[in-house]
Amino acid sequence: MRETVPIPRATNERRVWLRVGTLLDGGCAPPVRDAHVVYSANGILHAGADAPPRSVLDPGQKAPDCDLPQFTLLPGLIDAHTHFFLEGGELDADKRTEHLKQTPEKLLELARLRLEKLVRLGIAACRDAGDKDGVGLALSKMCASEARPLMPYIDSPGAAIHHRGRYGSFMAEPFEECVTPQQCVAARVKAGAYRIKLIPTGIINFKKGAVTAEPQMAAERISEFVAAAKSFGRQTLAHASGDDGIQRVIDGSVDTIEHGFFVRDDQLVRMRDRQIAWVPTFAPVQKQVDHADRMGWDVEIVANLQRILDRHAESLVKAHALGVQVIAGSDAGSYGVAHGRDFLYELELMERTGIPAIAVIHSATGASADRLAFREKFGWIKSGFLSRFILTRYSPLDGLANLRKARTVVFDGEVFETDGSENFTGM
Repeated sequence: MRETVPIPRATNERRVWLRVGTLLDGGCAPPVRDAHVVYSANGILHAGADAPPRSVLDPGQKAPDCDLPQFTLLPGLIDAHTHFFLEGGELDADKRTEHLKQTPEKLLELARLRLEKLVRLGIAACRDAGDKDGVGLALSKMCASEARPLMPYIDSPGAAIHHRGRYGSFMAEPFEECVTPQQCVAARVKAGAYRIKLIPTGIINFKKGAVTAEPQMAAERISEFVAAAKSFGRQTLAHASGDDGIQRVIDGSVDTIEHGFFVRDDQLVRMRDRQIAWVPTFAPVQKQVDHADRMGWDVEIVANLQRILDRHAESLVKAHALGVQVIAGSDAGSYGVAHGRDFLYELELMERTGIPAIAVIHSATGASADRLAFREKFGWIKSGFLSRFILTRYSPLDGLANLRKARTVVFDGEVFETDGSENFTGM
């Protein structure tokens, strides 16, 4: 049995008509069975249970190019939290340190090597979460250029904003370098930032099993940054863990909360009511458990980590039930979290919490597309959206680990077949 299927290449002039057994359009509604999708290199022309009208087909076409009753079609995936300047798959601490000592030019060169691999994996887009070396900004500009190579959509905030002497100096520049939040945001927008990244809190103290440092920013300061970002038409994403810091970013009305470990139930309700989305990023903490021996964590610390993950899982289940906007992001680049491959792991970790597979897929497709105001239209299988999707014999509704198996990726009409044995060196 052939695991992938030879699909014709679509061009601006050549339209392709597929009939598939199951269509996941990027939403949370039940899948469409026995669906039709028609597309060109420019985008999707028709999608749904109804047969396509003649107006969207090539002249004289009367039947699908491919009839695939055993296959599922879903949008290309969106990883909403990545750090392209970091090599996440590297586990050697000394090598990770040496990696960061390289020039910005070399870091960009290494990041570029990942781009085609991500497309072939089925990653249609990445929201970079910041670096001070200009790697994310360079990739964002490359994505928007006429000379764009084969790559996912990428946008970036450039250097994140933090408090001098506090967590984040490896990817951020201190707000003390600017006179006002407005000036600080203006400088980043001038540099090419598509959105603004704030670091209002520190990180989890794994030995203590808690966020032990006081938040870096007051709610009033966060509000000033949010207002400044809005004046330039920019969204804000905020690194925040610990209930005190999370409360401050909620009060500051950021667009998305990144990580959000130790979020309280009442805070989830406020996030829903204020339409603040949550990017929970299970993978970086789970990787600490997976590689505990290498990290030197003892039984007590591993128990702390597992307790944190269990509470985070409970919070995700509650967020889903409450209707909080949940968006999938891997934190690729952090320790052990490889670009691309471990975004699939992130989706599997979200599924393990007990929320439905279709809700996880929505968080990695339509939910991101709807909330994050990307420059391009992807994440949905609808007329008017770009033709970037995954076709697989192995339904992700039967387990999101199926996304690791053989698949066909269509990206702007180009066709890439993979057997699930990709080389992830350097990711």
